[in-house]
Amino acid sequence: MKHISAAFLIFAASIPVGAQTAQKLQAGKQNEYALIYSLPTTTLDITLEAEKTVRTPGEFFRYAKKYLGVDPITEPSSSYELKSVIVTPRGVTDPEERYQVQFKSGSTPFMMINDQNAPLSVNFSDITTPEGPALPSPRKAQPTILEQPAAKQAVTAEMLQSPSSAKRAELAAARIYELRETRSDILSGNADNMPADGQAMQLVLDNLAAQEEALTAMFLGTVSTSTDVATYSFTPAETNPRQIISRLSMTDGFVDPDDLSGAPVYLDVTVTERGVLPKNEKGEEKRFPKGGLAYRIPGKAKATVSYDGKRFANLTVDVAQYGIVFGIDPGLFTDKKAPAYVIFNPTTGAITEIGTLSE
Repeated sequence: MKHISAAFLIFAASIPVGAQTAQKLQAGKQNEYALIYSLPTTTLDITLEAEKTVRTPGEFFRYAKKYLGVDPITEPSSSYELKSVIVTPRGVTDPEERYQVQFKSGSTPFMMINDQNAPLSVNFSDITTPEGPALPSPRKAQPTILEQPAAKQAVTAEMLQSPSSAKRAELAAARIYELRETRSDILSGNADNMPADGQAMQLVLDNLAAQEEALTAMFLGTVSTSTDVATYSFTPAETNPRQIISRLSMTDGFVDPDDLSGAPVYLDVTVTERGVLPKNEKGEEKRFPKGGLAYRIPGKAKATVSYDGKRFANLTVDVAQYGIVFGIDPGLFTDKKAPAYVIFNPTTGAITEIGTLSE
């Protein structure tokens, strides 16, 4: 079944493969009515999203308690927190599981394969690739209020001219209370110069609020956030059921698994079910049909991703390598009256649908 001639290998290598596209292999004289393909091994793509938080003290943090009665940020710092984990199973060609299926001479069955040379279907061409889960994208930090135009508008000429930090803080605090009083007067209709209409009033109020926020940030400090995203691929194996995917450092974000500056993100894979051979009516295991079309009967495993004692992902997945290989009689696909078709799962090599074509 796995004995493939050099001629077949040359033919298989000449098949054009497009990224994420299905290719058609047609049985015929040119390949002696035999088609070549590979069964997949299941790999887990693990996407990690971490949020970075940067805290920066304001220029007047020493005076925050005195003038505003609040506790400010006093030391600059940055930290990371794991926010989400997405586990996506994916099929990857297994070089040890390369097969050829021999069809009846003169027949015209065909096979659809993906870019990994794994079978998608036989005698069925309307293949749709299911969309994977939506993955997070890295997000840059937005400018803080002190990096926006309102911060410059809020600083008065007297504040700029004062050489004393304590005096500038006093003037900034006074300006905060002045802005609040102005907003109150506008809202109550007691302002000397009221805005012309509702739209103009809103623009004025928004500007006052932005200036107050900027001045307040000079006392309290600022907090900005961004996100980092990294994807790691692991192939579940019989040995080493626990692996360190990555480490998350409080200062550097995602680092290598052997970098002890970060806390480990673990992947635990536990086999929950093994693939078994089908049985006949007598309860005996069926034999692989002669020249059969090989496919996988996968097993199942529980995959858990944890960090800092918390579970971020816990799911059951079908895993090709925890199962076995069986086969379909190739004669089913060349029956003149009711030829069969079959659709496979490219992640596991398992049958997802099998039936007969209508005449």
